[in-house]
Amino acid sequence: MNMNEKTNPRVGLFGIGLDTYWPQFTGLKENLLGYQARVRSRLEDLGLDVVDAGLVDNPETAPSVGDRFRSENVEAVFLFITTYALSSTVLPVAQRCGVPVIVLNLQPVAQLDYQAFNALGDRGKMTGVWLEHCQACCAPEIACVFNRAGIPFHQVTGYLEEDAAWEEIGDWARAVTLQRGMRENRMGVLGHYYCGMLDVYSDLTTHSSVFGTHFELLEMCELHALREAVDERRTGSVLEAFHTAFEVSADCEPEELDRAARTAAALDDLAERHRLGSLAYYYEGQPGNAYENIVTSVIAGNTLLTGRGVPVAGECEIKNAHAMKIMDLLGAGGSFSEYYLADFVDGVLYFGHDGPAHFAIAEGRVGLVPLPVYHGKPGKGLSIQMTVKNGPVTLLSVVQKANGGLALLIAEGASVPGPVLEIGNTNSRYQFSLDPREFMNRWNAAGPAHHCAIGVGHLAGTLEKLADLLGIPAIRVC
Repeated sequence: MNMNEKTNPRVGLFGIGLDTYWPQFTGLKENLLGYQARVRSRLEDLGLDVVDAGLVDNPETAPSVGDRFRSENVEAVFLFITTYALSSTVLPVAQRCGVPVIVLNLQPVAQLDYQAFNALGDRGKMTGVWLEHCQACCAPEIACVFNRAGIPFHQVTGYLEEDAAWEEIGDWARAVTLQRGMRENRMGVLGHYYCGMLDVYSDLTTHSSVFGTHFELLEMCELHALREAVDERRTGSVLEAFHTAFEVSADCEPEELDRAARTAAALDDLAERHRLGSLAYYYEGQPGNAYENIVTSVIAGNTLLTGRGVPVAGECEIKNAHAMKIMDLLGAGGSFSEYYLADFVDGVLYFGHDGPAHFAIAEGRVGLVPLPVYHGKPGKGLSIQMTVKNGPVTLLSVVQKANGGLALLIAEGASVPGPVLEIGNTNSRYQFSLDPREFMNRWNAAGPAHHCAIGVGHLAGTLEKLADLLGIPAIRVC
């Protein structure tokens, strides 16, 4: 089961103009429609299913366009300014569609050919050409009216074939896709919080309200029953998967591999049964109890799930399961991490955790190794040893603020080579534009829980736009 395999998100597109111009300036409307067709094509290239409502050029037709977007369940609307248009043409669409509006203030070229323009001589023709390039004219009018009407909007300014403008529009396209992915996510919650970690406790109602995520509260006895039903054939199949997915240490005892394989099979069945797109869990159990046997053998299975698009966060850190899911939907991984160590000589910070890992972002193969003690947790078993591949990374934390609301805390940096701690945990060295002291001070001042998700690539632009769509703050440290 791959929860990330979804159809393309549907968005609306409409251009705006003024019908008074069409009989006055021959060819103007046709040229503007050509530009709009180019915008539609490029939005489709970004993986969007575009509902193109054409050119809206008078207040009378505007309401039906807004109704169409609503009836076709678009996730967002791209408003392309083709020329000057009345704000009364725009407002009814935005009011009726009920989704975020991204204003594309894109003129056809970076610079008008002034010499050719002035050589036209005919002032009527010159005015028509100018109107073809005067997108900026009504941008403040639209902004003013949206602000006064209380309609959130976002604006991209540039020219039609500008790389920077389309990089920004691409961020919006990815943010729209993320918003839908989070809304369709079903998160399992298994067990309970790590007792005393007050920072990880979460308000599930707030998380459902902001992300749209459904929470499925799961029972350990169900996972136990599923594990009891796993036969030898199934266990052998999972053991083969271990050797394919992991670099299995020769020190791993056969009984520990068998124990982890049975639990991994049960976790797969649990995720399949409840159609999970993510999971947060923690449990301890009494020594010798069947549930303790499960929770001390989950790391390998959790890593397999995480690698298949069902990220798993330990210590029942629901906020971080959300952060990991966002990173996974972006194709950036989403390694479950926390501060491990500061190196003030090399100017780096270590982040890591005892699992799970994400295969997609590993530097080399992911190791499956024995761990004689789970620090701070009961029992022993198998663990994960890996480092995040060297190169640009982004850290993401979903923060629950003092007022109960959520925020996204973001930092861009790099995973860098150097010695790591070979303690049977995922851990890597990270360097930021801030020195370790200032980074920690700024990051901690935002009030996150002690966990975060680490993904490959620099993703702050997309994550900030996701926060805008969700209506929550984005805090960028560096």
